Amino acid sequence: MAKKNFKELFDPKESKWGGISLPMFLAALVVVVIMVYVPFGLDKEGNPGSFLRPNFLIMFSALAIFGLLFGEIGDRIPIWNDFIGGGTILVFFMAAVFGTYGLVPEKFMKAVDVFYNKQPVNFLEMFIPALIVGSVLTVDRKTLIKSISGYIPLIIVGVFGASVCGMAVGFIFGKTPQDVMMNYVLPIMGGGTGAGAIPMSEMWSSKTGRPASEWFAFAISILSIANVFAIITGALLKKLGEVKPNLTGNGELIIDNSKEAIRDKEVEVKPELTDTTAAFILTGILLMTAHILGELWSAFAKSHNIDFELHRLVFLILLTMFLNIANVVPDKLKAGAKRMQTFFSKHTIWILMAAVGFTTDVKEIGAALLPSNVLIALAIVFGAVGFIMLVARKMKFYPIEAAITAGLCMANRGGAGDVAVLGAADRMDLMSFAQISSRIGGAMMLVFGSVLFSIFAS
Repeated sequence: MAKKNFKELFDPKESKWGGISLPMFLAALVVVVIMVYVPFGLDKEGNPGSFLRPNFLIMFSALAIFGLLFGEIGDRIPIWNDFIGGGTILVFFMAAVFGTYGLVPEKFMKAVDVFYNKQPVNFLEMFIPALIVGSVLTVDRKTLIKSISGYIPLIIVGVFGASVCGMAVGFIFGKTPQDVMMNYVLPIMGGGTGAGAIPMSEMWSSKTGRPASEWFAFAISILSIANVFAIITGALLKKLGEVKPNLTGNGELIIDNSKEAIRDKEVEVKPELTDTTAAFILTGILLMTAHILGELWSAFAKSHNIDFELHRLVFLILLTMFLNIANVVPDKLKAGAKRMQTFFSKHTIWILMAAVGFTTDVKEIGAALLPSNVLIALAIVFGAVGFIMLVARKMKFYPIEAAITAGLCMANRGGAGDVAVLGAADRMDLMSFAQISSRIGGAMMLVFGSVLFSIFAS
């Protein structure tokens, strides 16, 4: 795939603004600006009104135009795109600036809040389940079963190493172990932004009663710092493999690969539109079931004085894993689920990041960029890598490949972070294992996070 550049973005003959040509995008931008900023009439309270009609379609489209404006630019800024997070982080940051400093009307801000995280819209409750079901359901069934006994313990070692080293450095700066675990280890090792930090912020919010953006603002800052370290560490591990050949399998993860390889075949069936629709309906049914189980668990826990909750997303993960392992979902439906996941993760992430950004205080992000936080993030990344390399050979994995996949691909920002890390390490053939880290490892961290928040969050 050719690298994105600014020349193509401003060529009126190209369609690089999310599939829209530059003239069409500028026309859409003008319409959005009029709707958001131009006063018109009076509202019910007698205050200056506007053209804004805050329904789902209008807010979805307005946030999409904002996301495309900064997302396409962010994906083309050198260094920023390779190490900081590209368009996704620029969209989030610019939306946070607009929201924090009052660069958009209050009416628009309220509409964004409803769109993002409040009933009756709550786009999060579409986005997160679609990613979870699409990710977990489409991991090859045999891979999922084998990884539970083989590769997943390696991920657990990495999380343990990240936690130990993070808490050790946190102790130097006066951070409590629970603070380090909830606010540093969880967002960094949680499977990225869309399927990790965002659902964790909802779990935190449901436990504390405070806005999800409050936890997310700090989490995304720490995750972005760790993402940079993960990419750089991937390049360093590549160099280490050249100097110490006995530590690497030169792209092969498992020692004696011919006997023990785990392959993630993905779903190769081409889905029809009806399959994608069916997958979306299945996701809704699973979410309903997960919600029922979550409510039943809450009632049971309360009646038996059990002091922690299991979030409905935890039940959604477990239900989806059960369906996959039981092999009861047809391949075409799985393919539809993959297509659904791709739509949300690749084509609506900027919309969601814009919404999250508008409800985030950018001053809190700046406050997170302290030397102590940078060093704790570095300790977490290095802790995951170091502990994995110590035990990898005993677990029949090559140390460098194990550290890259089970360590760095847990400590980055998800799918795009996996590509960046594997690219820096020149180990793109390990993408299947990176996906297990981001998907199954991330799902495990959501379960772990639900328990941690239920015990310590207040």
